[in-house]
Amino acid sequence: MTESFWARVQGELLNRRRWRTRLELSTALFEYLETFHNRQHSHSALEMLTPVEYELRAAPVA
Repeated sequence: MTESFWARVQGELLNRRRWRTRLELSTALFEYLETFHNRQHSHSALEMLTPVEYELRAAPVA
């Protein structure tokens, strides 16, 4: 599972450009994880829903 995650990160982020500094790469990796992967990737702990889908399902209807 870890290998498939890093393969995906490498294909979607790391191989798309050259990084000048480690800080630049670190910032890009953080942004990728927080804005794309963690929000759009389904999680087994959330009944195989994305976090957004899970929160919308659990939100009280007014």
